[in-house]
Amino acid sequence: MFFPIGDDQIRGGAYPIFSYTFVAVNILVFLWQYSLSPEDHMAFVLRYSTTPSQIEQGLNLYTLGTSMFLHGGWFHLLSNMLFLWVFADNIEATIGNLSFFLFYVASGILASLAHVYFNLGSDIPSLGASGAVSGVLGAYLIMFPRSKVKVMLFLLIILRRITMTAVAFLGIWIVLQVAQGINSMSVTSDSGGTAWWAHIGGFAFGMIAGLLFRGQARRFQLG
Repeated sequence: MFFPIGDDQIRGGAYPIFSYTFVAVNILVFLWQYSLSPEDHMAFVLRYSTTPSQIEQGLNLYTLGTSMFLHGGWFHLLSNMLFLWVFADNIEATIGNLSFFLFYVASGILASLAHVYFNLGSDIPSLGASGAVSGVLGAYLIMFPRSKVKVMLFLLIILRRITMTAVAFLGIWIVLQVAQGINSMSVTSDSGGTAWWAHIGGFAFGMIAGLLFRGQARRFQLG
């Protein structure tokens, strides 16, 4: 298991207002979720999560957006917010605040649609920021492939800090997502509740957007 804990920062650019705001909003919504009674909590999650069978019927389309601000537990929340905190600021600083806001929301919606497509007929709700965050990772891979990412590596009881290039770290990450996504299509597979195709769909969209933003990234230096 490995997690990013930092990266090279670009010099200059827009202050990453929305990167930090999205982190704050996700945390606040999570705290609100768990302040509710168990019954109200379940009703809240069911109302605002994305359920593929409903989206197929054109119902509750707003959940394609709201689901990206809900999380199923502390680990789910903190892992998503850690990735967002590390990788989003360079992108927002490069492309500007409004462009980043639109890009992030589009990543989340398209990631949810990818999940729906690969889970047609499913009545299982999907929630989490990981699709939108995956869009950020895909764009980062294209825009800042040589950035140095500080990584905390867990091997059984061994804890070690290493440094990897973004292309290596994110390359390993997306390969793992694709492998899990393909495995989840097996009839006998248990995906563990993870929306792997949302990760893959968001990442693919992020890479496409990254190609459009790459020229802007070249104007900045990493330091």
